[in-house]
Amino acid sequence: MREPRSGRADSATAGRILDAALDSFATRGYEATSLDALAKGLGLRKQSILYWFPSKEELLGAVIDRSAGQLAAALESALAVAGLGWARVEAVVRSVFRVAAARPELLGLVREVSRLGPPAATRLIADLEPLIVRASEFLAAEMEAGTMRSHDPRLVLLTAYSAVIGMVTEVELLRALGEEPTPRSMVKRRAELLNLLRSALVGDAGSPGEGQ
Repeated sequence: MREPRSGRADSATAGRILDAALDSFATRGYEATSLDALAKGLGLRKQSILYWFPSKEELLGAVIDRSAGQLAAALESALAVAGLGWARVEAVVRSVFRVAAARPELLGLVREVSRLGPPAATRLIADLEPLIVRASEFLAAEMEAGTMRSHDPRLVLLTAYSAVIGMVTEVELLRALGEEPTPRSMVKRRAELLNLLRSALVGDAGSPGEGQ
């Protein structure tokens, strides 16, 4: 992770700016977000934002760094109490869906950064690389041990990522149409992803109680 500018981005004001920018980048998009609008919404002058983050690009970078840290912390917390083998895959998927339900703006940002491409996407990947490497090594070890079917670990991660981002896009579309996703619909999507991954990795996709 990059260090905040002059070590000051842990202030209450900087935090408010980062929160507002995250919400706007994730819902309106990077290009449609203006520093003037952010400042007005926060009751600040534009110069106050530029004091903490000298440009819109630096603000995006700071939002990416903080959001990646929050996502990684959520996944690490889930892994800390997860079991072995498939249980760890399931724990991560359930953790991501909890994040999607509680803080959809985080996954919305991931989708937006992916759309933007480099350098923003490169920065996000670099921030999450330790977690990606750890996940790839775990899957490779399980496949080598014969507890999971042999696949390209990174391709498995890409498939899971695409499914989650697709789910986030669907949720945002429903909200734009005036429909609020229900807990039941989120559970259904989670079960579908778990079944897909379980079928690919260990078989028996329709195990009793899946998605409950």
